[in-house]
Amino acid sequence: MTLDQLILQVPYLEIVGKTDREITALVSDSRQTGPATLYVAVQGTLADGHDYINAAADKGAEAIVCEKLPGEINADVTYILVQDSAKALGKLAANFYGNPSEKLSLIGITGTNGKTSVTTMLFDIFKNLGFKSVLISTVEYRIADKILPSTHTTPDVITLNKLLSQAVDAGCEYAFMEVSSHGIHQRRTEGLNFKVAGFTNISHDHLDYHHTFSEYLKTKKQFFDNLSPDAVAITNLDDKNGSVMLQNTTAKKKSYALKTMADYHGKVIEADFNGMLMNFQGKEFWTTFSGKFNAYNLLLAYAVAVECGFDTEDVLKAISTLSRVKGRFETLKSDGGIFFVIDYAHTPDALDNILESINEIRTKNERLITVFGCGGDRDHEKRPEMGKIATRKSTLAIITSDNPRTEKPEDIIKEIEAGVEPQNYSKYTSIPDRRGAIKMAIKFAEPKDIILVAGKGHENYQEINGERVHFDDKETVLELARMMSK
Repeated sequence: MTLDQLILQVPYLEIVGKTDREITALVSDSRQTGPATLYVAVQGTLADGHDYINAAADKGAEAIVCEKLPGEINADVTYILVQDSAKALGKLAANFYGNPSEKLSLIGITGTNGKTSVTTMLFDIFKNLGFKSVLISTVEYRIADKILPSTHTTPDVITLNKLLSQAVDAGCEYAFMEVSSHGIHQRRTEGLNFKVAGFTNISHDHLDYHHTFSEYLKTKKQFFDNLSPDAVAITNLDDKNGSVMLQNTTAKKKSYALKTMADYHGKVIEADFNGMLMNFQGKEFWTTFSGKFNAYNLLLAYAVAVECGFDTEDVLKAISTLSRVKGRFETLKSDGGIFFVIDYAHTPDALDNILESINEIRTKNERLITVFGCGGDRDHEKRPEMGKIATRKSTLAIITSDNPRTEKPEDIIKEIEAGVEPQNYSKYTSIPDRRGAIKMAIKFAEPKDIILVAGKGHENYQEINGERVHFDDKETVLELARMMSK
């Protein structure tokens, strides 16, 4: 592709150099620069790409897109001056990969909790309906039947367009992706054409990055503000900030709810650990998913599928055959009769939701033991809140390590303990070693008791001092339960 073709519809202020150059690679990381490369200098959270313009030129970059020209111009390089490099990168990436988001129906799901569950549900629903799709989620990327490892909840805009282009080549017609607040703020979705956008919920999370809840809320809302008039925006009316998402969008507005009147209304009729009997829009069906939070996830997935033009009966049939998402309310039962729930809940709201769901199902004759922790180098404010929730809603809470990263597990645990109310002091203990904490829970449990292991879900590692050490909650539970039942 020539530079002329690549910069079509990219607003620029000035071009220094010729534009008939051949471009074979597009990068925003100067270390990946080579001959026939277009390097885009973007202001990042940790570094400014403009500081590496000369390094990119020295490595053979044919052209450089930037917001300010370097003091020294290299005669062998073409410089394209733009007002906003991140915005330009979105359009450049789309052009480079043939505008793939316009060749399939792209659905984005945002919110604090439920993004992975909803996108995975949608991928499986559309597969059951007979369509090839691409899934871009925290757990994995899937292009039809091909599975690729996931690197970010929302990848950078170059990787996104590359994945979508591969999906188009593979015959996919739909794309389902998680849209994180980091991804929105860092403009990773810039230039993508979304057909449907869905909002799950919003609660306390990522304040280490956004600093205030107000900024976090604004960032989520920005995703809906940028939708085209041809798109559909679907929000959760039961969330107190759900209607905020639709305030300034020009997209077609739709809503869903379990508690209030909405365009898509659902109801949980019966629920146990094996699943739920539900009613959507007056039609009953059974699902193997458990928990009210999953009722919301399923209702949003249903709404998206119907807005994409599918028959309601066909969608409900597809939903009724779904399997649970890995690490999301995943249930196991030991030979000794102990019931385990493995879940990714790592925010106050998610932990509250899953504990509430378990308490709604259990008869109260069984004890509920919760093993959980909080990640290091992340939002400190949610730690005491999670300590309060876990000890309020469990028979016993065992506070342990999650991904401590560069922090000491003991320091994180102290911050969690600070939220425990005096009347619940006797309802918790702390064991920094996660394996030891799970072992203690099993040792304490009796037949029919329920053990919730929360925080890591699908993750099969712990991050400790910059290293990833293998650790899988499900694997550990199965191993210890077998060993301790002998």
